Amino acid sequence: MSGQRCVFLVAGPSGSGKSRLAAQLGLPQLRLDDFYHDDTHPGMPRMFDEHGGAGIIDWDHPDSWDCDAAVRALHQVLTTGRATLPRYEISQNRAVGTQEFDLGDSSGVICEGVFAPQLLAPLRSAGVRFDAIWLDRPRLFNFSRRLRRDLAEHRKPPRVLVRRGLALMRHERGLRRRALAQGFRPLGMRAALAHIADTLTA
Repeated sequence: MSGQRCVFLVAGPSGSGKSRLAAQLGLPQLRLDDFYHDDTHPGMPRMFDEHGGAGIIDWDHPDSWDCDAAVRALHQVLTTGRATLPRYEISQNRAVGTQEFDLGDSSGVICEGVFAPQLLAPLRSAGVRFDAIWLDRPRLFNFSRRLRRDLAEHRKPPRVLVRRGLALMRHERGLRRRALAQGFRPLGMRAALAHIADTLTA
């Protein structure tokens, strides 16, 4: 991979504002959510229900996501400036087509998603210039924002969204702790915007 451009890995729980951060910066955005496996993929992880039976797919488990495909796509983007990426529809649990990604003359690219920490090791081994940010927002803020968004977009039935949201809120501290231990920098929205802008200027 080329080390000339800076990859900004933006991690954080669902609903924390990662996509909003990328949109405000105006940088090319590689959405890691587009690399989810289809729900028919063999061995998809599942959350267990209150009776101990396998329930809904656990979309926050790394095995629900295709890390190798994301790494290959990022490699192509950094070496050629463009790539054909999948377009995943969360409400349908599958990729529904493709989309063209063009880096243009941008000096940076945003890679955002809950699985951004999975890209740390490949980027380090490839010698890519990167910056790892954990978007730090209050847990209740993330819960309410996530629920409003998911209900508005009809991503899943309301009962599933509430159940999943409560589970995510319980696990959020552990995710944050592990991300910071890996080298992610905790920043609020304003601080993250300023930090990325300063990094690109420098």
